[in-house]
Amino acid sequence: MGLIYSYDIYLRPRNVATLLTALAERAPTARAGRPLEVTLPGGDRLVLPFTSRFESDPVDCSTSGTLELDMSLLFDVDDALREYARTSSPRPEADGRIQIGYIYAMIRFASRLHPGYASVECWAATSDMSRLFARSANVRKLFTDLTTDAGGVCCLFDTGDGAPEQVCWLNGEPTRDTLPGPRFPDRRALVTAWSDSER
Repeated sequence: MGLIYSYDIYLRPRNVATLLTALAERAPTARAGRPLEVTLPGGDRLVLPFTSRFESDPVDCSTSGTLELDMSLLFDVDDALREYARTSSPRPEADGRIQIGYIYAMIRFASRLHPGYASVECWAATSDMSRLFARSANVRKLFTDLTTDAGGVCCLFDTGDGAPEQVCWLNGEPTRDTLPGPRFPDRRALVTAWSDSER
């Protein structure tokens, strides 16, 4: 089994539509296939330039706890992205950004860390893409910008191998803490630090 690295964003469920809209704005404009119609818990309806389980049939999450998406996103170029494009063949777009995909997203409307928060877990599809997630400052920036744009409280980078997670965004500020680590010995300590957490 290869590397499966992810960026995990935590936010209030009411902000999931905002985050999905922000993801859609970072998708390539030219895409084959039908857009995906999604109904979120609470009734919000979105049309997204992604698939769900590689299908474009409408998805109703009004009675479901999760939503799965298959995404391609555009990233501003840095050295790590340039090297990835050279070896993995994505061509730069007209504006110079590089399309990376598939990135798999699992949206949990009640996260595992705290049921009062949703999570959006964005996984790299391959080991090479996982290494890119770890090396690229602009990949990290895209996910922390998404966290900010959607009013998220936390963004974690997870290598999925039992190593400590990296807390890369917390309460509107970049950080380089680890979980577990000196500041956050466990997940409860991290959740307690969220600026709007219910203690």
